[in-house]
Amino acid sequence: MSGASGLIGTALVASLRADGVEVTTLVRRPAETAHEVEWLTDPRPLDPGVLEGATAVVNLNGASIGRFPWTPSYRSRLLWSRITPTRALARAVRELGADAPALVSASAVGYYGTAPGATLTEAAPRGETFLADLCGEWETAALAAGEHARVALLRTAPIVHRDGVLGPLMLLTRLGLSGPIGRGTQAWPWISLVDQVRAIRHVIDRQLSGPVNLTGPTRATANDLGFALAMRMNRPFLLRAPAWAVRSVLGRDATEALLTADAHVVPAALEASGFSFTHTTVEDAVAAAVPAAA
Repeated sequence: MSGASGLIGTALVASLRADGVEVTTLVRRPAETAHEVEWLTDPRPLDPGVLEGATAVVNLNGASIGRFPWTPSYRSRLLWSRITPTRALARAVRELGADAPALVSASAVGYYGTAPGATLTEAAPRGETFLADLCGEWETAALAAGEHARVALLRTAPIVHRDGVLGPLMLLTRLGLSGPIGRGTQAWPWISLVDQVRAIRHVIDRQLSGPVNLTGPTRATANDLGFALAMRMNRPFLLRAPAWAVRSVLGRDATEALLTADAHVVPAALEASGFSFTHTTVEDAVAAAVPAAA
């Protein structure tokens, strides 16, 4: 697994190891245990032998899209931190030929851009935002794993967790500064951390391939998420942030890709393969992630 130190990777490693699954993590520092392999610290390609015998290779690399603003240098970092590791893994998987493990590679619902009024399954076209282009390149890099490899593309929604999408929102809410962002009625894809981990394991166990939307099963708006958080924290939800003001602070790319994007993304592939969600509404996910205020 690459990207094992992030929010999703940490939870996924813990879940797998709790069930007795052997997990080797790829780290960008000297290995400290027998279950770590150093990589991407010099120009040498990843040794395919590291992946030999694995059931799946899980690729979760990527700098946070939640850091603002997206300056030109940070946009480059967003791209490099996804494309470079994915190409390295795909090359190593491809070199194993018929013995290649599955490559389960991260992507994001940002692939779809903004599509007001549409219902977006895995068959929907790519959008036109910076993040949509980034996701397209990211997925293309994973698909270079070759004809022998089963490749699953995890189009993940923002994680409803205090270390995920809730982090900056909780700060504003605690200060009494939360409210609608832009119109507030734009559809925001979401998923709980528990279901994110369960869904990745489901993709591996059910041998799914191609794009898989990792998003909650019911539609939620930006207002639904923000209001549920405010209620949970016993704080007001009143102060509207106009779209122009958000753009002026965070930049056009980040605002249009994340905060004002309108994308009702549905988990069609997951549900068709028999997956059932622990948290079926965004309110359920917020309640699981944030203790109720006294």
